[in-house]
Amino acid sequence: MTDDLITLQSPDGASARLSLHGGHLLSWKPAGASEQLYLSPRSEYVPGKAIRGGVPVCFPQFSDRGPLPKHGFARTLPWELVQQQQGKDDALVVMRLRDSEQTRAIWPHAFELELSARIGGRTLDIELACENLGEAPLQFMAALHTYLRVADLDAVSVEGLAGLRYWDSIKQAEALQRMDLLLTGEKGVLDLDRIYFGVKDRPLLVSEDRRQVAVRQQGFEDAVVWNPGPERCAKLADMPPEGWSEMLCVEAACIGRPIELQAGESWVGRQSLELL
Repeated sequence: MTDDLITLQSPDGASARLSLHGGHLLSWKPAGASEQLYLSPRSEYVPGKAIRGGVPVCFPQFSDRGPLPKHGFARTLPWELVQQQQGKDDALVVMRLRDSEQTRAIWPHAFELELSARIGGRTLDIELACENLGEAPLQFMAALHTYLRVADLDAVSVEGLAGLRYWDSIKQAEALQRMDLLLTGEKGVLDLDRIYFGVKDRPLLVSEDRRQVAVRQQGFEDAVVWNPGPERCAKLADMPPEGWSEMLCVEAACIGRPIELQAGESWVGRQSLELL
């Protein structure tokens, strides 16, 4: 795994770690602050397996909404390093995944996927770009499956989702979010797996006591909020049994309306996290 690791350091002290395995962001520490992402201590760093935690890239399929492996193949394949640099007040890394015999065998398209991560101060910008290199149109779903680290899930709220309709993947039903999402109280409520549609550019605020992380997205229409809860977490081999209580996924995603690219066209989506 060590050969795959990339360390980013900005002049102000912000840092991040990434792996070329899956084009995966593993760690983000804003300047003067502690770790903001959850990474499972039970993750297996082996070819063909996804890393649990950090920011996995879901592409070209979300979850099991299609014939491909769950969440597609981008998170389990080796990426290549394109660029790494330190500016006067930030640091940047760019990684790339191109189609191969392996990907074309299950998804017959020529494409180039690029992930860039920029850190500086208390901000992390992650950008995912896809270009259709083939002659035919292609269609895909995508998500930045961000695992935010929390100390006490019972003290967490997510503001900015009120008024949106969502698909509840646990209940297999659509519903309306009438107010801010509060993760307080009964542990049973915490088996959360929701796709919020039409989030677009509206900012979300994840609060826990005095800590607040602003989550903004561009190019991604939807957002996913996920926590496996204690029962489902116990069944995940790559998560400790109590891991569910230390994380909340808030993901920028395109699921409801897959992105369509004609030959030569490109798409870009971004998720920005800022520790306030």
